Amino acid sequence: MNDYANLKKGERGAWVSIIAYLVLATTKLIIASIGNSEALRADGLNNTTDVIASVAVLIGLKISRKPPDEDHHYGHFRAETIASLIAAFIMMTVGIEVIIGTVQDIIQQKASEPSMLTAWTALVAAFIMYGVYRYNLNLSKKVDSNALYAAAQDNRSDALVSVGASIGIFGSQFGIFWLDPLAGLVVGLIICKTAWDIFVDATHSLTDGYDEEGIEHIRESISDHPDVWAVKDVKARMQGNKTLVEATIHVNPDITVQEGHEITDEVEERLEKEKNIGYAHIHIEPYEEEET
Repeated sequence: MNDYANLKKGERGAWVSIIAYLVLATTKLIIASIGNSEALRADGLNNTTDVIASVAVLIGLKISRKPPDEDHHYGHFRAETIASLIAAFIMMTVGIEVIIGTVQDIIQQKASEPSMLTAWTALVAAFIMYGVYRYNLNLSKKVDSNALYAAAQDNRSDALVSVGASIGIFGSQFGIFWLDPLAGLVVGLIICKTAWDIFVDATHSLTDGYDEEGIEHIRESISDHPDVWAVKDVKARMQGNKTLVEATIHVNPDITVQEGHEITDEVEERLEKEKNIGYAHIHIEPYEEEET
């Protein structure tokens, strides 16, 4: 039940991001149009993709809270991963559009001097997004949500994007007019890079990929149990933000079935305590001398 309660708490972070992005995207796009800034326009479009990504995280968190049913025996925890994948495609599309638009402006030499209002708008937005980043980062640690942690990292990158946009606009005030569309181009590249990172993480999880170093840490934790004589096989995969583990351990062949059962219970409790792994399936086999 604790997992579902944490997912519900995590929804607060998604809502904070959605509200902040809606306000900032609207403000930036309007002021960019008035103040004639390609960098701020690109930053505003970046925030529109972030609204979509945050909504996807929110929907994913809500679906993930659904308990196991007849055809979802492990629950619905992967829903937030699928939502992240969808958001990555949307972000990549917008990022490419921003890159194409700013490159055309640079080639056609459409660069012009944006107003100082656009620079200060980008700078204030950077401070706001940094505050959202700190809030979501702390919340993600409290509720142990990978999706919310990823959203927090996106918040931080958005703050940096706004700082970059403001630098480009301030630079144009000193006669470097091409710096504004160049900053817009950089923003577009950052959007695509963020989308690619989300895509890689999501596909790795959905194809049951798991970090090899993490597997070794799990193996070491199991091996530390005094009654485990050998660990022959360890597998792990992600189910949303939950780690599922399957392992085969070899023990003293002379112990009773009850004693073997107690060992597996202790191993599972150890994994939950040390690695926060709530689901582990431990298969037990008798140890044989030739295994050494």
